[in-house]
Amino acid sequence: MIVNLISGPRNISTALMYSFARHSQIKVVDEPFYGHYLLKTGLDHPGRVETIQSMSGNTQEILAEIKEMESTNSNVFLKNMAHHHEGLDWSYLLSMKNVLLIRDPKQLIASFAQVMPHPTLQDIGLKHEADILDYLVDNGTTPIVIDSNDILANPKKGLSQLCQQIGISFEEGMLSWEKGAIPEDGVWAKYWYKNVHQSTGFAKQKTSERPLPDHCNDLYEVALPYYQKLKNYKLKHATKIQSKK
Repeated sequence: MIVNLISGPRNISTALMYSFARHSQIKVVDEPFYGHYLLKTGLDHPGRVETIQSMSGNTQEILAEIKEMESTNSNVFLKNMAHHHEGLDWSYLLSMKNVLLIRDPKQLIASFAQVMPHPTLQDIGLKHEADILDYLVDNGTTPIVIDSNDILANPKKGLSQLCQQIGISFEEGMLSWEKGAIPEDGVWAKYWYKNVHQSTGFAKQKTSERPLPDHCNDLYEVALPYYQKLKNYKLKHATKIQSKK
């Protein structure tokens, strides 16, 4: 099985990757389409040249590598950014277990602006997540939508529920990890993963309540409806699951 975590940046996606890397039956892969995305868009992200040189930019090669991993591992967990899927033929998603990870855009944008001072809707991925949600639902596939704040509020409960929806067993070891990098990190980790490298488990960052920069207010207003759409789907889906029990 291939589990495809689709997230925006500055969420707990890296922490989730570290968590699933601790599972005894899962192989994790860090942002396999990042190199392709940088080549396609020409964006000047931190570590751009290193990233492009470190991985294939050919999506067919990437997907073939992922399928090969699936054939030699019980389960593969992809940590992906939603905007990295832009311009791709999404039909491959229909054979994966897709998990859409969302975060309040006020927190997301304020955090992202610490690394890239003038973020755009393209950068934060919420519209891309909403578009992917529509595609999956229209094609008869039910994605899992989770809010990072729910995981942080009760990591054991949140991870147990997520594992149940994915169809794998929860393992206690997923709740913690050692400080520092893991071998699966992309070369861009030194630019983006500082907080996770200093952590040993899921914890709300003190900086998560930082104020939204004034110049990002317009972006927040544009992004909010996409977040609300995804959050409403999460709530409706959770209600359906509970009603079946």
